[in-house]
Parts: sequence; structure tokens; C-alpha cells
Amino acid sequence: MAMALAQSTLNDLASGVVHPGYDRAGLRPGILHVGVGNFHRAHMAWYLDRLFAQGEGHDWALIGAGVRPGDALMREKLQKQDWLTTLVELDPKGLNARVIGSMVDFAKVDPQAVITAMSDPAIRIVSLTITEGGYYVDATTGGLDTGHPDIAHDARNPDQPQTVFGMILSALRNRRKAGVAPFTVMSCDNLPENGHVCARTVIGLAGLSDPAFANWVQENVAFPNSMVDCITPATSDRERALVQERFGIEDPVPVVCEPFRQWVLEDNFPQGRPPLEKAGVQFVRDVSRHELMKLRILNGGHAAIAYPSALLGHHFVHDAMADPQIEAWLRALETREIIPTLAPIEGVDYGDYLELIVDRFANPKIGDTIARLCLDGSNRQPKFILPTVQDALADDRAIDGLAQEVAFWCRYCERTDEQGREIPPNDDNHDVLREFALASRRNPVAFLGNRTVFGALADDTRFQEVFSRKLTLLYEQGTRAALDTYLAG
Repeated sequence: MAMALAQSTLNDLASGVVHPGYDRAGLRPGILHVGVGNFHRAHMAWYLDRLFAQGEGHDWALIGAGVRPGDALMREKLQKQDWLTTLVELDPKGLNARVIGSMVDFAKVDPQAVITAMSDPAIRIVSLTITEGGYYVDATTGGLDTGHPDIAHDARNPDQPQTVFGMILSALRNRRKAGVAPFTVMSCDNLPENGHVCARTVIGLAGLSDPAFANWVQENVAFPNSMVDCITPATSDRERALVQERFGIEDPVPVVCEPFRQWVLEDNFPQGRPPLEKAGVQFVRDVSRHELMKLRILNGGHAAIAYPSALLGHHFVHDAMADPQIEAWLRALETREIIPTLAPIEGVDYGDYLELIVDRFANPKIGDTIARLCLDGSNRQPKFILPTVQDALADDRAIDGLAQEVAFWCRYCERTDEQGREIPPNDDNHDVLREFALASRRNPVAFLGNRTVFGALADDTRFQEVFSRKLTLLYEQGTRAALDTYLAG
């Protein structure tokens, strides 16, 4: 019979389950994290749990926070189990479970409660996992989308914010007034130069209502860049049953992930930081090249296999990777067009990194889905694929495969696969995307007219020509023929 997860039941768990051996009652909070989803609990919370187990950093425990209605349900479930999480690593050599104990509280999901928690002098880092699309970036300018209703609201009502960035600014004002040093703001999202993006959003929002305060934030608040990596599927009944049947734990919100993690951080923490290097985090002066490697090879690779696999009807990522065409397509696109856009990194072999990525994608234990990889394309394509296209165009490099990837996405946005089965919408902008995709049946370059996604790239005549040719081939001959044509080249 499965045992409910709680602090009081830890010593009764199965012998193979690793659980906190440190005194959780002795932990003191030092980090407030917004966005307590699966990735955070499999990554940052895991690193801190590992550090605490070494007897280090016990004044850097986590307080969770959320700004969306769904976060309240996560808070309720975690509270019932004393903020503990069951984490299962899906290693093909054998599964293993660990109970993560690095979180000690979760602020009430209410803007003022979150602001109060951020204002506490004990909090020296505010970290974020709010998805790639959560930073209100204007696709055309790369700056803050000042026209977004959420941003407009917070600019008019700085004392009653709705966005996490407005809450950060309100807490920083409180701390400044009280003579408390500002916290460091650390993005943990998959964004190129995520610290810089976060800074632009926070400072840009401040500037809409108080330019002098915006200048103070720019001069006094640190926004380190980071590169984070760990494939973490969504939790379903499959994962809950695995935790219950295999490890005897009743946990309604467990997390499963691959047995690989990477975290490269810019060492810019004026108010201090936990000694995470002792838990495997790599601290560097400039994270940009590591970050770009991951965003283009891994995240770009995910995008590359997602849409043709969805059109062919694949459900699981490992099944798609078992399709010889899909694996060959991934290798060819990465080798011919993606990796050549990357500057060298001392001590890093991009070919070896690609082999690692292929192995990770093919791991059958993860159960990652193609639908998850296809999620939120209107935010992910401009971050993981289109900058690679722009760099390749600037250097007069080949773009046939990159244009083909965008063509696969266009066809996917029609929301039917090649067998005529409906593809459920999984993008906040799905209706607009479908309209542009259907218009491309009459005029192939119509899809590029979505300037919210493509920006100035829509006007590049070379990209227009290659994309039009690749989309026409896809319409006329189908996905497998399009893949074969690229592989033959």
C-alpha cells in the first residue's frame, strides 16, 4: 500500500528512496522562486537539495510563489505534503527516486502576499521559471511590449501590480524605502541572454511610471544570465501510477525527468549566493556561448523533430527518434545548418554534444511527448529557430533545412496531421496561426506575414524564396518526401 508523502513519513519510505537526511526544520529561506512547476522542482530544487545534503547552504532554502490561478492548486497540494516533492529519474539503466526537501514554504497566490515575501530581508535571490513567453518581449523591437494589457495595467497601477515584474518592482521599492539591499533577480527560463531579457522587462516596466526608479534598478539590481537544461515531461496519471506502484509513494504532483542536468550561471550575486558549485553548478563570467549552444542544438533540435513527427502521427519522442528518417533529419539539420552558426567554446566538442542530445531524445523511459515539444510554437520558434535563420542569412550560409522546419510548423498550424486527424490547439495564438497557415495554401509566403512571430525576417527575399519552395514541396509530396529531399542534398 502506498504511503502519503509527508515529513512524518520520510523514515518509513522504501529503502531505495533517497530522502532528506538534513534537518529541514533548521533550514532558513534565502530564495523566493516564482513558477513552481516540474522543471523547477527537477532542476533548481534538486541542486539545492543536493547541496543541503552535504551540510552546506542551509540559509538558502526555497520559498515558492506563483502569480497564476493554477499556482494556487500546486500550492495546496504541496502544502499537504510539507512542501516535499517526489522526483524520479528515468534512467534506462534503472529508475531511482528522491524526495526533494529544499522548499520550506509557498507564499499565498496573491500579489500583495508575494510582494511581502519578496520584501523580506532574508530573501536575497528572486528566481523565475515563467516560460519563454512570459517576459512580454516585442518580437519586432526585442524590447518590452508596452502595448500588452498586463504591462499597461502595471504601468498605471504600480502599487497594485498583476505581473511578476510589477511585483518585483513593488518589493524593490519597499526594500529601498526600508534601507534593505535589493535582491538578485535570476531567470531560469530557456531564453537567449535570459538575464538581460529579464532586466529589460523589469527596467522597461519601471520606466513607464517612474524613470528615476528605473535608473536606480538598472544601477543596483543584478540580473545574471544562466543556461539550464533537464528534459522534464509533464506529469500525468502515468507518472503518478509509476511513483505509487514502483516506489510506494502517494504524491499527486510528482516529477519525472531524465538523468541529466546542466546549469551554467554567470557569477553575479551582490547579496551572496549558495555554494552551488559544490552541487555541480558551473559558474562562469560569460554564459552566452554555453547558452546559445543549448538553445540552438537542444531546443532547436526539439523544434526540428516536433513538427514533422506530429504530422507523421508520432506520439512519444522516443518513438519519433526510432524513425530513421526523423533521426537522420535531426542529425543533418544540426550538422549542416545549426552548429555552423555557433562560435567555438574552449573544451566543448559540438559533435559530442549532439551525440549526447540524440541519446537523450531517444531515451524510452522519459515518455516525453511530441505534443509537449510542439507547445507554444509562436513563442518558441522566435527564440530557438528564427535567430539561427537570421545568423545563417547574415553569413550567406545554407538555410534549406531551417526553412523546411518552419514549413513543417506552418503545416502543423493547420491543426490536422497527414492522416487527417485533428491536432488539438496548444498555442495561445492558435487561431491566428491557423489563419496564416491556411492562407499559405493560396500564397506560400502568407505565413511569414505574421510579424508578431517573424518580425523583419518576413521581408527577407531569400528566406521567402526558400520557405515558399519548401512549403510547396510539403504540400505537394508530404512530410516523408520533404525529409528525403533534404537528406539527399
